[in-house]
Amino acid sequence: MEFLLGFLIALAIGITGVGAGTITAPLLILLLGLPPEVAVGTALLFGFLVKVPAGAVYLLRGQVAGKVLGLLLLGGLPGVFLGSLTLTHLKGAKDLVLLLVGLTVVLSAALGLYRTLKGSPEGRERPRVLPPAAFGISLEVGFSSAGAGALGTLLLLWATRLPPQKVVGTDILFGLALSLLGGGVHLYFGQVAPDLLLALSLGGVAGAALGALLATWMPKKPLRIALLLWLLFIGAQILYRGVAHG
Repeated sequence: MEFLLGFLIALAIGITGVGAGTITAPLLILLLGLPPEVAVGTALLFGFLVKVPAGAVYLLRGQVAGKVLGLLLLGGLPGVFLGSLTLTHLKGAKDLVLLLVGLTVVLSAALGLYRTLKGSPEGRERPRVLPPAAFGISLEVGFSSAGAGALGTLLLLWATRLPPQKVVGTDILFGLALSLLGGGVHLYFGQVAPDLLLALSLGGVAGAALGALLATWMPKKPLRIALLLWLLFIGAQILYRGVAHG
């Protein structure tokens, strides 16, 4: 089942572009019953492994804005480190963690829907905004694994004039760095399920490859909208668990 789950998650990512963290952690909590902190740590490292090939392609094609990426990492790396440590200290407060994860998933899915339906905001050069905004995004990535894709993309569209390909490439590299550092912190504190991560990753490699092929001819927008609506439902379910058990 874990192999199939990794395959389906990566397939959805490849077709729709919805972030790995937004999908993976909620499913590990709801379907496999993992503790939230273990689900987040496992999701972060799974997202890193699945996105490495895509990140390498964008890097080799020169579709990564190095200066912008540096500004993002200036705020992002301390943010994800602190966020991961925060979750380590909150792991006894399961209901609070469920609330935080649920809120992040709902927010990310809602922003993704807004961007898909209304179009992208008009970008301007706002380089000074990037480090503090990246810190905030990365802080919640550390304790929820979600948001780097949706929130990072919206930030780049708003604060830069990068072309779409460079927005995607830069955001993927940003997410890779956050996933590696955040996942490493969770791994250090024993908040990763290694056997599950291996099975998910094996399925994820196959799913990502198929998703990339299907994305060239499948209608992406309707599928993306359907998946984001489903994620809103999943996020609401996690929120309900946090509130009901609180």
